[in-house]
Amino acid sequence: MSTVKEITNLTSPPTPCPTHKDESSNLPTDSDQIASNNDSKKTCPGSKPPSTPSIPYTVYTQDQKRRLRLLLGFATITSPLTATCYFPLLPLLRTHFHSSAQAINLTLTIYIIFQALSPAVFGPLSDSVGRRVVFLITLAVYALGNLGLALNKSSYAALLVLRALQSVGASAALAVSYGVVADVCVPSERGRTLGPVSMALNLGACVGPVIGGSVAWTSGSYEWVFWSLVIVGVVLWLAVGLFLPETARVLVGNGGSDAERWWWEESWWSVLMHGLSTQKSNTETENHEGQNRGDSPVSSRKSILQQCRFVNPLACLRVMFHLDTCFALWMQGSFYVVDYAVVAAMPDIFQDIYRFNELQIGLTYIPRGIGIIAGGFCIGKIMDYNYKTVARKIGWNIDEVAGDDLQQFPIERARARGSYFLLIISTAILVGYGWAVTNHAHLAIVLILQFIQGSMGCCFYNTYNALLVDVFPESPSTAAAAASIVRCAMAAAGVAILQPLLAALNRGWYFTVLGIWSGVCGALAVWMIERKGMSWRAQRVEKRSAGNRANVSG
Repeated sequence: MSTVKEITNLTSPPTPCPTHKDESSNLPTDSDQIASNNDSKKTCPGSKPPSTPSIPYTVYTQDQKRRLRLLLGFATITSPLTATCYFPLLPLLRTHFHSSAQAINLTLTIYIIFQALSPAVFGPLSDSVGRRVVFLITLAVYALGNLGLALNKSSYAALLVLRALQSVGASAALAVSYGVVADVCVPSERGRTLGPVSMALNLGACVGPVIGGSVAWTSGSYEWVFWSLVIVGVVLWLAVGLFLPETARVLVGNGGSDAERWWWEESWWSVLMHGLSTQKSNTETENHEGQNRGDSPVSSRKSILQQCRFVNPLACLRVMFHLDTCFALWMQGSFYVVDYAVVAAMPDIFQDIYRFNELQIGLTYIPRGIGIIAGGFCIGKIMDYNYKTVARKIGWNIDEVAGDDLQQFPIERARARGSYFLLIISTAILVGYGWAVTNHAHLAIVLILQFIQGSMGCCFYNTYNALLVDVFPESPSTAAAAASIVRCAMAAAGVAILQPLLAALNRGWYFTVLGIWSGVCGALAVWMIERKGMSWRAQRVEKRSAGNRANVSG
């Protein structure tokens, strides 16, 4: 069976049931209209399954998925670890390179710029040539960039170039990881996968400031930080090479046929095990060699150079301008601005008000990092619960084997469920945090508020990243790359106006304005997602399908 046929079977609609009518649906009006126009594609609650068994969405077992979660979490640790451990090094870098604060701050700007550009290139590339090869390339670039930074002793120009190289290697990992999750997890269980991935990912947010702060305080040198990142990059590159197989569905389908893989798409461990087993069964392989060669779809697949030829690095920009995705992107970007504002203000807060040194300032990031980890764990379970709750309310039978047809399911309503409650908490925490530090509140109060704020931000990231992956099943890494671009652009703007706003307002009013802005705009975005998201998505899908039909007929 060819890969194209397999993917077609995986995405085929459920058995029609024209006689069924859902009497208990609570969907918004536009969702009801879409559902009524597609009744022939819906599955009757309680109806018998078709006579032919459905093809599994993936062949990965739950134990294999758990190992993938761990590997993906640590593979994506590069971006937060690299970003957060750099902040305490800024005074050392100014002294060592005899540069002004503005010149060294330019390295932060360059990092943010390439943090946006890297996913824009490697996200669509991973949707075309595969997740594994992109992971190996970017982690190799990351390790080489850190090696250059560790060896660079005097060149400010080299510092800028190597900082860009470091960002390119570190920043694509999250977009590619979301693609892997979409490849191997049905929509109803993506929450429980994204939660642990986020927990492991945000370990970098905990240990990064501690590493940078401790080095700055004890050694007075920045080199050991970059040598540590070299070790991290090499270890992660080896781990991905050894244990991560190719999962991109456009290349390997549900992962069930080893004959469909090129040699570089196999993990090194699998290649080793396959080589040992081949030696034991050489006779049997020779007997079936002609049949396997004739049935293998590899011969019909494009080479990796042909696949690269069709990659459009600007594809993720189109995602931003679709009505069904722009509000989800806003939710991501606005709370990234909130997070950056809190993180960027923390050093001055704890130095000016609490008289902390560099090491102590680094340690103050730990409660917030723990909050991020806790938020990632909880929101994963909440997302799966919300999915099942909405499915139960509309009488939808969840297919945990082949996966649900999300064209007929109100995934926007499932993902956004409970967001208003989280927005209220987030707004209250930001306002309280601003006035707590303004009035020199006890340190424990400030750290607890940072813990809660970190967990709220993580909840919004994971929820709306999952929604983007859900509504772009054919190119999940491209959608995640679009989210990265929006986040970084909004964060860069937020950091640029941080100091002028703090100068015009005290910290209490600054965080009050920030909290009200994020809460009110977030509530409007959630309302639009719930009310109009599904109908906008249906219009986009229909327009794309009409374009594909026109291209085929032409």
